[in-house]
Formats: sequence, structure tokens, C-alpha cells
Amino acid sequence: MQKIAITGNIASGKSEVEKILLLKGYPVFDTDIMAHEILGNVDRKKLGEKVFRDSKAKKRLEEYIHPKVKAKILEIFSKNYDVVFISVPLLYETDFYKLFDKVILVACDDNIRLQRLMKRNCFSKEEALLRINAQIPQNEKISKADYVIYNNSTKEALANDMEEVLSKLFK
Repeated sequence: MQKIAITGNIASGKSEVEKILLLKGYPVFDTDIMAHEILGNVDRKKLGEKVFRDSKAKKRLEEYIHPKVKAKILEIFSKNYDVVFISVPLLYETDFYKLFDKVILVACDDNIRLQRLMKRNCFSKEEALLRINAQIPQNEKISKADYVIYNNSTKEALANDMEEVLSKLFK
């Protein structure tokens, strides 16, 4: 089984890459969805307001949720897939990167990510920046990834770039 991580900082376009892969028939899983399922019907907006302003609360949440997400990833790996893609936003903030054969990083200009996040989540600039600054800077992740896709343009351009990565992955 080829285990491929999709990562990228918040609002970079990971979900769009997931959609492209799903349309091509690949098995794709998202650790954000796994985390939400683990937490149940928690008010994510209130939780986010708390953990992005209180580093101790954030650490406690991560200590609770990361082992459970890791167990779900390992469960997926126990299935009989030839290849599997798993979206892991905090790939390098955790030790999850060690679980994968290859990493695809979706990168995007910081101003575009800021505008997307403010629009998508109805965040103030301050709220959006709290979330952006909670992750390892994108340029540090670029040097660690096997493949980098820049999502600063159209969905069509993103799909074309993803097609190019897939051809390199499966040649």
C-alpha cells in the first residue's frame, strides 16, 4: 500500500485536492473530519476561540485528540488499499509525517489564505491570523514535502498540477 499524505496550512486548498482525488476514484480520508467525529457535537467556534487564545487548552486538546486520530489512520492502513490519500493539516506539527511514504503539500500565498479564511469562516482578521500563526510556517513545510502544489490560481490550474503530481507518483 502506498500511503500518501496531503497537507498544507489552513485555507491553502487541501479540500479542493481531496475533491480532485475523489473524482478520480482514489480513497481519500480527512483527519479534520476524524477529529470532529471524535469530539462529537462540540461547538467548534467556541472551542476554536478558546484553544487559539490559550496555549494550555490547545495542548490539552491535542493530547486528547491526536492519539485517537493516529489510531484511525493506522486502522485505514490496515485495509486492503493499493494507494490511500489522507489529508493531515497538522502533519509536521505532529509525528504523523512518519506514517507516510510520500507527502503532497498544498501551498498558497499568505494573503490569499487570509482572505479565504476570513470569507469562508466569517472570521475577523485577528481570528484568522490566530489560526494561521498557530501552524508551522508554510515555507518550512515546503522543504520537507515530496511534492508541492501552488494553489494561487484557478481550480483548473490546481487540477492540472495535481494531475502532474499523480503522474510522477505512479510512473
